[in-house]
Amino acid sequence: MLSRKQLQRYSRQIMLPQIGETGQERLGAAKVMIVGLGGLGSPAALYLAAAGVGELHLVDGDHVEISNLQRQVLFKTNHRGKDKAQVAAQQLTAANPEIRVQAHCRMADAAWLAGFLKEGNFDLVLDCTDNLDIRHVINRVCRDAKVPVIMASVRGFSGQLVSFDFRSAGSPCYACLFPPQDRDNDLPEAENCSTVGVIGPALGIMGSAQALEAIKLLAGLTLSSLNRLQLFEAGTLEWRTLALPVSKTCPVCV
Repeated sequence: MLSRKQLQRYSRQIMLPQIGETGQERLGAAKVMIVGLGGLGSPAALYLAAAGVGELHLVDGDHVEISNLQRQVLFKTNHRGKDKAQVAAQQLTAANPEIRVQAHCRMADAAWLAGFLKEGNFDLVLDCTDNLDIRHVINRVCRDAKVPVIMASVRGFSGQLVSFDFRSAGSPCYACLFPPQDRDNDLPEAENCSTVGVIGPALGIMGSAQALEAIKLLAGLTLSSLNRLQLFEAGTLEWRTLALPVSKTCPVCV
């Protein structure tokens, strides 16, 4: 049951018939992992914390650099040199002290991620990384653990969003769309923002879209990105959608 303080804090959200008190209670009971606290993870984490997601685990092994500040809105100039995950945890706790936030100042390799997901009883993972190899790791580990995942990426002015609910039998996965062994067909985020550049607000839009889809999933609503690749062009403000079937030759699903 929601406290009076919670009813006040989340009142505008609770007013929505799609959320209500039941949806807010679901958010408060949820446990979410965010991998990557850069241009995507920053807005995603801020909105999930503000929405009252009960427990957030922040995974990032990097330190804040001056070049991050153009797009990574969780961090300020005086945070330079500090652990991103630790600073992010402090910022989110200051924004909403009623939730639990845990920092993991490390990179999410396959062994650690698999073990932590297995024992952590997570409801959702947000992939906010810009590294193609770890994206395939997150996809495989989440599928094995039957944990839903919401992925986003931005390169230049172009954004992509997709989600998979691995609790459902027969769900496609990221490797159905982009097989890891077929490097010629990999997503362009294999070239990350440090090499090709990126416009900050596009990351804000895609990270916010991840948070929106996360809130919908946790509240029991239908996801627009479920098994669908959403393509966004910031230059024209246009969206396109591609349905994703299961691949019979997927190296992860078979």
